[in-house]
Amino acid sequence: MANSTAVPPIGSSNTPLAGVARLDAMSAVLARNWWLVALRGVFAILFGVLAFAAPQAFLLALALYFAAYMLVDGGWTIASAIRAAQKHERYGFLLLEGIVDIVVGLAAALIPAAAIWAFVLLVATWALVTGALMIAAAFRLHLHYGRWWLGLGGVISILFGLALAINPGMSAIVLAFWMGAYSLAFGVMLLFLAFNLRGRYASSR
Repeated sequence: MANSTAVPPIGSSNTPLAGVARLDAMSAVLARNWWLVALRGVFAILFGVLAFAAPQAFLLALALYFAAYMLVDGGWTIASAIRAAQKHERYGFLLLEGIVDIVVGLAAALIPAAAIWAFVLLVATWALVTGALMIAAAFRLHLHYGRWWLGLGGVISILFGLALAINPGMSAIVLAFWMGAYSLAFGVMLLFLAFNLRGRYASSR
């Protein structure tokens, strides 16, 4: 009597791909959708151009995007709190989080300049704390383990944080330029990738 459990043949649709076959399949999917990669690259380049051409408008767009995100996230969190309350589960923290998110989102939408300054000051605080921790860690290292390099990195981080905190308005413009440069480089890379994928796709047809 033959075994009732049939083993699917190699290459059938029920056999999971692995190794090189899986990599080839993923590459083929990317090649077929090369235009999506190109579209993403174009949007990244436009994003970068906007950052350089109109940094104030770029920062305003970021603030409004942040406001929209906080409002949507707050509404979703409050809805989750209501569902939790209906199931007699704990909902207090969810409700409080949702209310805070909505308040922050409204503040960012009504006063976008405050949202931009808050972001810059947050980055400045992060740089100051990170720099202090790096310097403290440097004193725990032996000289031949790179103590001076770690300490120098901490000093640079602190100086960067101080520069942001002293003039947050100008620092916001500088951050916009940095983000614009990143977006341009990222977009160009995606376009090169898209044209390469297009060539692969055309040659495989």
